[in-house]
Amino acid sequence: MSRRFASRPQGRVLACACRWGAAILGLSMTLTVWAQETAPPDQQKAKTLEGVQVVGSRAKDRTAAETPAPVDVIGREQLESAGVVEVGQALQMLEPSFNFSRTFVSDGTDTIRPATLRGLGPDQVLVLVNGKRRHQQALVNVQQTIGRGSAGTDINAIPISAIERIEVLRDGAAAQYGSDAISGVINIVLKKQVGETNVSLTGGKTYKGDGFTRQGGINTGLRLGHDGYLDLTAEYRHRDPTNRAGPDMLRVDPPRVTQKLGDADTKDAYFWLNGGLPIARGELYWFGGISQRKGDSFGFFRPAGDNRTIPALYPNGFLPNIATNVKDASLAVGYRGPLGDKWDYDVSLIHGRSQFGFNERQSANVSWWYEPRDPANPAAGIYGSSPTSANTGTLRLNETTFNVDVRGPIDWGVGHDALNFATGVEWRRDNYQILPGDPVSYAYGRTNNRNIPIVGQTGDIAQPGIQGFPGFSPTEAVNKGRHNYALYVDAESQVTQRLLLGAAARYEHYSDFGGTTTGKLSARFDASDEFAVRGTLATGFRAPGVQQLFYSQRSTNLDPSGKLTDTLTARQDSAVTRAFGIQPLKQETSQSGTAGIVYKPGNDFTLTVDVFRIDIRNRIIFSSNIVPESVGSDGNPCAANNANCPIRAILAPFGVGQVLFFTNAINTKTQGIDVVAEKGFRFADSSTLDLTALLNYNKTKVTKRKSQSAILPPDKLFDDTQVTLIEQGQPRVHDVLQGIYRTGPWDFTLRGNYFGPVSGQGFTPGVKQTWSGKWLADVAVGYHFSNSVKLTVGADNVFDTYPDKWDPKTGAPFPQLGFTYGWETLPFGVNGGYYYAKLDFKF
Repeated sequence: MSRRFASRPQGRVLACACRWGAAILGLSMTLTVWAQETAPPDQQKAKTLEGVQVVGSRAKDRTAAETPAPVDVIGREQLESAGVVEVGQALQMLEPSFNFSRTFVSDGTDTIRPATLRGLGPDQVLVLVNGKRRHQQALVNVQQTIGRGSAGTDINAIPISAIERIEVLRDGAAAQYGSDAISGVINIVLKKQVGETNVSLTGGKTYKGDGFTRQGGINTGLRLGHDGYLDLTAEYRHRDPTNRAGPDMLRVDPPRVTQKLGDADTKDAYFWLNGGLPIARGELYWFGGISQRKGDSFGFFRPAGDNRTIPALYPNGFLPNIATNVKDASLAVGYRGPLGDKWDYDVSLIHGRSQFGFNERQSANVSWWYEPRDPANPAAGIYGSSPTSANTGTLRLNETTFNVDVRGPIDWGVGHDALNFATGVEWRRDNYQILPGDPVSYAYGRTNNRNIPIVGQTGDIAQPGIQGFPGFSPTEAVNKGRHNYALYVDAESQVTQRLLLGAAARYEHYSDFGGTTTGKLSARFDASDEFAVRGTLATGFRAPGVQQLFYSQRSTNLDPSGKLTDTLTARQDSAVTRAFGIQPLKQETSQSGTAGIVYKPGNDFTLTVDVFRIDIRNRIIFSSNIVPESVGSDGNPCAANNANCPIRAILAPFGVGQVLFFTNAINTKTQGIDVVAEKGFRFADSSTLDLTALLNYNKTKVTKRKSQSAILPPDKLFDDTQVTLIEQGQPRVHDVLQGIYRTGPWDFTLRGNYFGPVSGQGFTPGVKQTWSGKWLADVAVGYHFSNSVKLTVGADNVFDTYPDKWDPKTGAPFPQLGFTYGWETLPFGVNGGYYYAKLDFKF
């Protein structure tokens, strides 16, 4: 299916990008000369290998309209006319099965937002670039947000200016592409045009006057030799913060705004490339890029009388500032060529790195300030000093993938055509690091000795670490990895002129949990040139991410009573999880199926309807907040040795108020329907009207909760709050209606997005908050001054629609603290209307 400078970039990033680009460009030129000098005259032009192919099929020349599974193709024109400057936002506007939840006061998740497909998790969708596996993000979503406990793919690390099209396979495909492809696959195809330079400049702000966004992108293509190419993209974006917090009526007098609730301040710089060079009968190719994104967000306000506040530093309380620095780099190099007349092969090596750095500002370590100079002599006083900023640590993920793929036809004497057969092997190495922060960011006083009593201004024990996002300590530091290898076969055959059958199987072996085998069957029957029936059945799996295997953290979170509490995220298979009886993580497994119809009565109308179901067993989750008992198991107060309070006995040595960990604890069922309808009109004056209706409904149900622990029953390990987040945190309904009218030099776009209701109770345990569904309308008007210059002005959310306000009674105390519109589950954020102007030109 087919649809749809102002500021200067960061110097260090662009300097590195320029050096990298120059080096590759120089190498390309050298190889071009070599290829032209050594290739025989009849081999100067390499064999064309690509054809028209989309994700979901390895058969040559298979288009999206011919596949047995639903595939959406979002072209460059649709991306450029979406009115947004981020890939995630554009997909949310144009692909109804995609969700890109906006969040705030969520640590690093403020900067890297969770991207999901069909209502599942961010790590249950596989992202490819040019058909090759993209590395995941280093950040783990540990706050009460969509994707809690997961680490997906940072889809916004790719500049929108570099993208030719995005293919979305709405089908389980682990047997074809490996781990993570449970809900589907997103394949981002990069531009490779030559002889043209495209420049895009965008500026806009919200109706409230904040969130000013300026973006500049340049894409250019160079020809290397006769048939080679090198496509280069540079992009820079600066988005000012937004704030929709209301007055705080509980913590300050007189009431005033104490929180910052909205988009973080971000500065993003990118440099990407995509190149190919004919050598002998094949092609050497390479692609990848680097990006640096700096975010500036905030934590919870600490009032003046709080034990975490130092009156001498912050007499009116303070709002900790979390500054993040996200660096991403990737490079793929490969060679593809023909094997005989009909077969071809592809050998590639891809390396990617995601790094997420944390820094805390406008804060303090209370235990450093109040630490006694001489614990044995109270008269000696306290140190009375603490840094107000610190490096709080870095997360780093490295992933290296090596592939060998072969494909071609086999004349097997069956059916209408040859068997399209593909096979290949893959080897991958994943490595995860946690680098500790400055000692002041995590330590309890200067000696980190918990036996020394340090009390804050209220007389309670002072919390360790810097306020806001306490740093990673050497205890959490890790540098570990794992490797895996895979073998797959994939076949399709047109057994009759109208019947297409396909099958795929894949075996993968992981160094930590062993092997797994998955399979897939697919079929498509074209009853006529106008009507087809299609369907698939598949098994799948998702290996635990190395982030989930090796992540641990000590942080400050809200406990069930609404108090800020020291929280331990315990590493899986650690002393804490073993004490609870929790087993090491193992893979998730899935069974899925789709069934649908394709109706195309003419060139100007297409209708597809697909129903689907995805069952997942042993889904990896982030547990509920496990808090110590207030009353012993025998009904008496906890004993001095906590013999009747096993949770308290486990947590006491660590000095934390609650603990969380990863575990295989639930089974889920997701089912739904996707409807896509397109209608085109061409009028006598050559004007055109394209209408599109995209409807998605999905519903996820937790079918079973289970616990490996004798101490923690299933409903305590994964409580109703987390069930609500899984089942109702994302919209079950997302519809897109769009019309584009073109006449002469004018383009007119009208789009409506309906986001269905969402619910959450993460901050009001036992009380479910529901935010009703909303329609958001977008309008844009474009004018072509020439074939090379276009100006677009428009507004997203033109009617300034906001989520429902948080109920002041059932949502208390958060509305009274300034959380006006909710928090954990809002699919379109709280910014309201946004207007912009965009200038595109090429030369």
